[in-house]
Amino acid sequence: MHYVPTSSGAAWFKACGEVQAFEPRLSAALYSRWPDRVGAVIAHDEERRWLLLDDAGRPAEVFGDRVDVWPQVLPLYAELQRGEVAHARSHVAHGVPDLRVEALPERYGQLLDRPDLPLDPDEMRRLHVFAPRFAALCDELAAHALPATIQHDDLHYANVYARGSALRVLDWGDASVGHPFASLVVTFRFLEQRDGVAPGDPLFARLRDAYLEPWGEGLGDAFELAMRVGSFALAIAWLRQRDFLAGDARDAFDHWFPAVVRRALARADA
Repeated sequence: MHYVPTSSGAAWFKACGEVQAFEPRLSAALYSRWPDRVGAVIAHDEERRWLLLDDAGRPAEVFGDRVDVWPQVLPLYAELQRGEVAHARSHVAHGVPDLRVEALPERYGQLLDRPDLPLDPDEMRRLHVFAPRFAALCDELAAHALPATIQHDDLHYANVYARGSALRVLDWGDASVGHPFASLVVTFRFLEQRDGVAPGDPLFARLRDAYLEPWGEGLGDAFELAMRVGSFALAIAWLRQRDFLAGDARDAFDHWFPAVVRRALARADA
């Protein structure tokens, strides 16, 4: 993002990479329907992959109480997701990656067919062994009949901004259309790894309930399934990004990709 001074205040320019070519249009579409909870789009150019945003304030990562932002932002985000169900097919048609539950077993198979993954032989073996169970979990999740919608897929406190009392979710370049509940895979990972919240801490249940409230009651089992399936969907999404990288950027990516896979495998054994 590049700072752009304007007569009315600060603005921010982003030249999106090829892997994020859908982001300018998606950001503008979301802003047109949810102006109170996403970045304010001043202008966008789909062909050039350019995006100009109004200043959204400060990211939650600079706040001393950044963990406390989640009970506020998650219900707002869930409401956005519910409203975007009607636009899910349009998002896919305009380039947002399709990670809907019914597509995931095939995508998982494509992951297994990659000869160059930065994983050790035992990790690859475990992925192969888990393939039939993963397909079964996808079927179980699909049976809950929750609709696919936009899924930010990078929902952590560096992408939640506050300006006054307004909270906004920015940076939709990693988004996909998939199971909505998988959004919290990244949120929970950051809470554990960056904020030191222990697995099993009551905070996770509190945030789950805050997020699920707009969706309705009795969805705890679906949420747990979505978190297991979504952990692998995240690895699949990362693999797509890897294809656009080379050199040092690819090396840096390969340093972190195994950690995503290992976290998914840990959930597989749960």
